[in-house]
Amino acid sequence: MERSMRLVSTTFVLVLLLAATEMGPMGVEARTESSKAVEGKICEVPSTLFKGLCFSSNNCKHTCRKEQFTRGHCSVLTRACVCTKKC
Repeated sequence: MERSMRLVSTTFVLVLLLAATEMGPMGVEARTESSKAVEGKICEVPSTLFKGLCFSSNNCKHTCRKEQFTRGHCSVLTRACVCTKKC
């Protein structure tokens, strides 16, 4: 019984790990901003200067501006600082 619980727990953790890595930022991703359909695409890049978990988008925005990006926000799922600019 203990062995089967350990197997179920291990499988569950591996599935969560796979799901988390699939949802995280993967380099530069382009998306169209819905409010500016004609303007073009917005590129998102994880911040290289921001350290730790991101809970304040204002702090993230200031860090992204130091990295020559126009905006920044905290990712809801990964709590990472994500910088944005026009592609």
